[in-house]
Amino acid sequence: MATAIQPENEQLHEARLRVKKTGSERGHVDGGWWPRSTDLEAELPSLVAALEQWVGPVTRVSYHLDTWGPATRKVYVGDRIVPLEGFRFTNPHTITAIGSNARQVVLLVVPPETPPEAADAALRSAAGEESSTATAEILAGEGVPA
Repeated sequence: MATAIQPENEQLHEARLRVKKTGSERGHVDGGWWPRSTDLEAELPSLVAALEQWVGPVTRVSYHLDTWGPATRKVYVGDRIVPLEGFRFTNPHTITAIGSNARQVVLLVVPPETPPEAADAALRSAAGEESSTATAEILAGEGVPA
């Protein structure tokens, strides 16, 4: 069963996030995230806040450049700055957050326009304890166009 992590800051939008339990099969991803838009700067504060409970303060986020709209090289989360690193060679269906404890979390990104039922199914699949399925297969298996 997946663990849903919620941000502690009430002013942030709730992160639509599911993360595998500790000790689960690692596979291609550690869970899934369903952002509300492709505006990375707007979406990251709630994600970073939610992930801190799992990896400690997030020190860096990497993403696929063509998956998101234009973004600066850093985002403010509370009183901290989190550097953003965009690449074209990374999986376009994932985002990676690295915490201060050097724990790397790779999340399946469910496209924002995905219908809620399909998005929830994709999040559950990505965060399943035994899930080792590739990201494109998770999305396709739940009817989400990649």
